[in-house]
Amino acid sequence: MQITDLDIKSGVEVINAEAAALKLLAERLDHSFTDAVELLVGIKGRTVVSGMGKSGHIARKVAATMASTGSPAHFVHPGECSHGDLGMITTDDAILAISFSGNTAELADLIEYSRRYSVPLVSITRDAGSTLAKAANVSLLLPDVNEACPLGLAPTTSTTMQLALCDALAVALYKRRDFRAPDFKRFHPGGSLGQQLLHVRDLLHVDMPLVKPADVMSDVLLLMTSKSFGCVGVTNEANQLTGVITDGDLRRHMSGEMLTMTAEEVMNADPKTIGPDALAAEAIGLMNQLKITSLFVVQDNRPKGILHLHDCLRAGLS
Repeated sequence: MQITDLDIKSGVEVINAEAAALKLLAERLDHSFTDAVELLVGIKGRTVVSGMGKSGHIARKVAATMASTGSPAHFVHPGECSHGDLGMITTDDAILAISFSGNTAELADLIEYSRRYSVPLVSITRDAGSTLAKAANVSLLLPDVNEACPLGLAPTTSTTMQLALCDALAVALYKRRDFRAPDFKRFHPGGSLGQQLLHVRDLLHVDMPLVKPADVMSDVLLLMTSKSFGCVGVTNEANQLTGVITDGDLRRHMSGEMLTMTAEEVMNADPKTIGPDALAAEAIGLMNQLKITSLFVVQDNRPKGILHLHDCLRAGLS
């Protein structure tokens, strides 16, 4: 067997072992998970997440995930707790402590503090009889399975289960809090996530090319050329959008008489529009589908602005 084949075989074995552990974890999830969600969603303060070693890395990740999805949280290193960082934890908070064995020595002061000052404690551990599990208000138990490491020593399967269970908690919490895309954008204003969550109202132009149904096409063409959107909107006396004239409409009506026709005679009376609260990504999808480059933005059938494909591209959307 080639060396690379051995590597692939080893990789598949690890992934299969961890997948089997996750399946077992899902099958064993019980009412204690609901109890943990109830406890964490009901606090006035923050979820203080802690763990040592590899569990500490998982703890840092879940604190970041919770904080970015509407559940205020921060990480506290258990070793630093013994040297002043216990002051970061208030009686309005709750502690989420992660330890596969449940007997991590560095967690001792954190556990004692939570019991002395009645700070709710949720534990994630393998051993129901461990110090951590016994002290916790709610204990989430991991299946007792072997690590995927050939020596059975390096945290592999155990940390995968911890991460999955923590993600499950974070998602359950933000569902309970009715966390939505606009909230997500508020916490992720930068990068690709922020771009994907831009709304049409963030990009539209309010200086719209608008004409009346009786306006002659010679004037309509001048306005259409000056605004550079490739279209004009047609509005009635109630300022409702009744039609749109695009470059395509001009080509379809091309004749010697077109310049003397009215906007109403040339316009498309079934214009495609979008609302200001729609995601900009949705607008791009609609423009690509219709093979157009501009969309009128309407609310209660009244134009609020116009969105051009180039505005979306400049914002980093594609």
